[in-house]
Amino acid sequence: MEIRPTTDEDFDVFVDTMHAAFALFREETDEGRTGAWWSAFELDRGLLAVADGRPVGTAGAYTLELTLPGGAIVPVSGVTAVGVLPSHRRRGVLTAMMRRQLAELRARGEAVAVLLASEALIYRRFGYGPATYTQRYTVPKHRAALTPPRAGATDPGTVELLRRSDAVELLEQVYDRYRRTQPGAVSRPHRWWARGAGQPPVSSAKPRYIALHRDADGVPDGYASYSVEDPRSLVVDETVAATDAAYSALARYLLQHDLVQEVVFKHFPPGHPLPWQLADYNAGQPGKHTDWLWVRVLDVPGALTSRGWSADGELVLDVDDPFLGEHHRHLLTVRAGRAGCVPTDREPDLSLDISDLGSILLGGTTPGTLVRAGHIRAHHPAAAALADALFRAERAPHCLHWF
Repeated sequence: MEIRPTTDEDFDVFVDTMHAAFALFREETDEGRTGAWWSAFELDRGLLAVADGRPVGTAGAYTLELTLPGGAIVPVSGVTAVGVLPSHRRRGVLTAMMRRQLAELRARGEAVAVLLASEALIYRRFGYGPATYTQRYTVPKHRAALTPPRAGATDPGTVELLRRSDAVELLEQVYDRYRRTQPGAVSRPHRWWARGAGQPPVSSAKPRYIALHRDADGVPDGYASYSVEDPRSLVVDETVAATDAAYSALARYLLQHDLVQEVVFKHFPPGHPLPWQLADYNAGQPGKHTDWLWVRVLDVPGALTSRGWSADGELVLDVDDPFLGEHHRHLLTVRAGRAGCVPTDREPDLSLDISDLGSILLGGTTPGTLVRAGHIRAHHPAAAALADALFRAERAPHCLHWF
């Protein structure tokens, strides 16, 4: 079997192989090629597995940025389009592609890779761990009353109604402002917006209404993308806001919409205050809580020294990376929000798998939770509590982007 990089000439072969792996059929454009979603694909970063002269597997990556706790923005590869033909599964094809891809990502100098996992059981063995989470949140219209804002909490901004087709540049600006302050958020390159690639509101395939929030100075600082679906459900693709006031104003707009029976937030952030803003705290109905962004640490010191920290302290981390056959012990020293990370022979405070380090890196999963789950081993009673204090993020990580 050969794992080789793809070129522009491999476009149709790559797309057809990936679709066949999932028993899907691609939609054709007038030019005979797949439409907007693939228009943003970086074919020069693709890999094709070939066996007996036939393509049997695919893997790709997007060039993105990830916001870490503390506001640092780091380059990452967004792994995508990974699939193996059903006729060639359980033959080591996926393992070979993942090993080749991780070597190439490291060669780019990136400390972290990310992906959205179609199946949770697949990617942990390659060192990825779930790091951000999301859920649906449904509010019946007859129970959607909000508590009046207290004195000093009123929003001086405004909300205006636009169509997605008339607001693309504003959406891009607002999203970029938001993702730079939200841990766990990834960038949306300009070409995605320009070509309508991805899911709504980036996609131009389906029309959407946009509720755009402007602050007191008239500067756009939030939006909600939505449509009304049967049976009279107002479905919100995403709500993006640079401030809590903007999010609250957009939520109020959505929950007061006429002629709908419910408002469904498809991507509701963990720990969001909206349930407390409802007059009836139990009015909102949480839906499926699921993983979203998975993180793979490629460079332990590089990843740990890039993010910000919420407490001072020292931890010795014994990190096992079985897929790459690596095992290292690091001394993490945090002072005034910044960290140093160096090799050490000191006795470990925590022993953990590289996938667990990916899960705790953004602050969405506490080390203590994974200690209790039996994933991380704490070598003394105070280790988990110290790790929880250090890895805590200023706000829960959340990712909206689909790739």
